[in-house]
Amino acid sequence: MAKRRTFTAEYKFKVALEAAKGTKTLSALAQEYQLHPHQISEWKSHLLKSGGEVFGSDKGQQQREQAALETDLYEQIGRLKMELEWLKKKVATSH
Repeated sequence: MAKRRTFTAEYKFKVALEAAKGTKTLSALAQEYQLHPHQISEWKSHLLKSGGEVFGSDKGQQQREQAALETDLYEQIGRLKMELEWLKKKVATSH
């Protein structure tokens, strides 16, 4: 049984963008990327349908901000844990 190939979002975007440009035929793109022309057509139509979301939404920016906030919070948690352990040791040695 043949294993299914999986493609990254960047790869799909690259192929779909090439198809949308129209500089090469679907057959030429299929041969170049070793894909079925129908697959390229699906990726192209998906790109054209949802392409407006790229400019209409700032989800990417929100996700980056959320990730940065999470990183800062995890760092703060780590520092507080270290302080707590240090204080526990300090109290234990003073008694």
